[in-house]
Amino acid sequence: MNRQPVILVTGLSGAGKASVLRALEDLGFEAIDNPPLTFIEELVARSEPGSGRRIAVGVDARSRGFNAEDVLITIGRLRANPGLRVELIYAWAEEEVLLRRYTETRRRHPLSPEGRVIDGITSEQRLTAPLQEAADLVIDTSELPLAALRQIIDRRFGHGDDESGELSPGLAVTLMSFGFPTGLPREADLVMDARFLRNPHYDPQLRPMTGLDPKVGTYVEADPDFHEFFTRFSGMLGLLLPRFLQEGKKYATIAVGCTGGRHRSVHIVEKLAETLTQTGWRVTVTHRELAREGHTAKIVTSNHAPVGANADTARISKANS
Repeated sequence: MNRQPVILVTGLSGAGKASVLRALEDLGFEAIDNPPLTFIEELVARSEPGSGRRIAVGVDARSRGFNAEDVLITIGRLRANPGLRVELIYAWAEEEVLLRRYTETRRRHPLSPEGRVIDGITSEQRLTAPLQEAADLVIDTSELPLAALRQIIDRRFGHGDDESGELSPGLAVTLMSFGFPTGLPREADLVMDARFLRNPHYDPQLRPMTGLDPKVGTYVEADPDFHEFFTRFSGMLGLLLPRFLQEGKKYATIAVGCTGGRHRSVHIVEKLAETLTQTGWRVTVTHRELAREGHTAKIVTSNHAPVGANADTARISKANS
């Protein structure tokens, strides 16, 4: 049965909720911002079965009498309908980033219109914490360009594998490289530290290159512990990912970090993507630090089902790269 997509978008004011809604609207979703909670269920109920209608709804603390538990109850009732596929997106950003954005726009915080912006941010963090915990996707927009945000939404919700546009069942795996000095990726389900490996940064010829360069990969793999590390790490993922799938998890983000996020972690992520796609997983590769230099994410797919997964529930969608 083709299920009707219903996406609820929430998060902190100034963190990009409106941008997420616009990106979904561009993908063909009917976007409605901040309606009464009771109207959401009524709106969905009006959709005729098989109509292909896709709905995205913005929900935030501006609503009168806002209560996160009521939102979760509404989501629970919607998910009880087997004809719906309901997901919750939470947009987040660091406090200093939100403060800077409010300063630049000279806007008042909706929860503190006559007081300090920081008080409104703190209050909203407290009010929406249960939604952040329950979200299917948390997007940290602190250092995320608008184009990259739209790419995330497009990768998650813009591809279908049949005429109805229904996303294929299974697990979408994101492999991300990053640098520890700029912070851990908040969306990561698993983080691996690659800083113990020999660092190409200290080789003058390799320093200006990245982990996408074969010479850097050769240097990293020359570390005497690399191959045992990679075998054990990829083997652990081979155990975990099918279990994630069995538990009904839709997305898994595996992050690999190093000092600068340009050499070791990039090469490991690229090598992991090759390994996972060979065993059937659909993988999105993104390099957080390189993205700031214009490097775009890519989607890598395979034609056979993941090893250890039920082929009926782990069909791999052919996404455009």
